Amino acid sequence: MASGSFDAIETQNKHAYDRMAKNGHILATIVTKEELNEPLRSIDTTGWLGKSIFGWNVLCLGAAGGRHSALYHAAGAKVTVVDISEGMLDLDRFVAKELQIQVRLIQASMVDLSMLRMGEFDLVVHPVSTCYVPSIAPVFQEVSRVLKPEGLYISQHKQPANLQTSLRPTQGKYFVEVEIGQAARKLAENEISPFREPNTIEFAHSLESILGGICRSGMHIEDVTEPFHGKNDAEPGSMGHRSRFIAPYIRIKARKRTTTSEQMRPKLLIP
Repeated sequence: MASGSFDAIETQNKHAYDRMAKNGHILATIVTKEELNEPLRSIDTTGWLGKSIFGWNVLCLGAAGGRHSALYHAAGAKVTVVDISEGMLDLDRFVAKELQIQVRLIQASMVDLSMLRMGEFDLVVHPVSTCYVPSIAPVFQEVSRVLKPEGLYISQHKQPANLQTSLRPTQGKYFVEVEIGQAARKLAENEISPFREPNTIEFAHSLESILGGICRSGMHIEDVTEPFHGKNDAEPGSMGHRSRFIAPYIRIKARKRTTTSEQMRPKLLIP
């Protein structure tokens, strides 16, 4: 995709999230005192992080909004947040001031983390946001670069089918309406859906580009889950109803591979 087109996409998505922060969108809901009482339980429902992350250097990528920074800090980590939206970062500034905590906040694109050092982080946590860039390979390459050897990458992505499929059923059925890898249908004016963020441009990346992209960047995948949001009695078109047919998200635990000269040395068949 042409550079100009990419810049236009980033600009539109940035402005969309600035408005969401200003208008109090659900994704711009700041952390609660109850969540801060048990921060690790709030941020790690799968148990992938173990019993403690005290002293870890953590990058919250595309994760501004007044929530993740405070929770990881409360769990004992040193926190850096990188996000494209200044409005969402302002929520982290507000929370940091209220709680009197220190977090590093950087406005930048997830495809260019050149301001961060190689091997700087023990953990990169990345909530749903890869859908906002037309190519995700550069994102994974940057994540791998800033991770320490054996560092963890915990990420969540929108399922390809989620972005390909109609938001509401027709005669009881949902229909695929977008090709893989293409931009998802944007919300119409005054249309609301839990599966789309208003005024954003989102791309239906293939599972190969997500799973394979992580592996090709120098990480290996240790676990995958599909957070369940289905409800048997949900109204057609709602998140609970549609999620019975299409898992909206995929959550991935990956670890940066360690390559040493010993590992690269050919192994003899006979000792």
